[in-house]
Amino acid sequence: MSIKDGVTAREFLEKYLGGPLTFSDLLESTRLGEEMSQVAFAKKLKISRSHLNDIEKGRKVVSPGRAARFAKILGYSEVVWVKLALQAMLDKEKLKFKVSVEAA
Repeated sequence: MSIKDGVTAREFLEKYLGGPLTFSDLLESTRLGEEMSQVAFAKKLKISRSHLNDIEKGRKVVSPGRAARFAKILGYSEVVWVKLALQAMLDKEKLKFKVSVEAA
């Protein structure tokens, strides 16, 4: 599938996933898009494969700082990754808030 007609990657993923993009979804989609195994991707991020699996499955959340570090390593916007990490923390606590983040 290709992204066209002004549809952003995020919009595409949300339509494909059938709901809002989560940090877990973003991390797994990035890994699959780079065609990397969990072992290789975990090594790149300097975490264990089991920890990566727990994050991808939504069993673990990451801190905003770690999310920013992952984004830097992978060459993506830190704002998006931090926003989704913060949202995951709120969602885990079942707090009905929506996170907004902008670079200072």
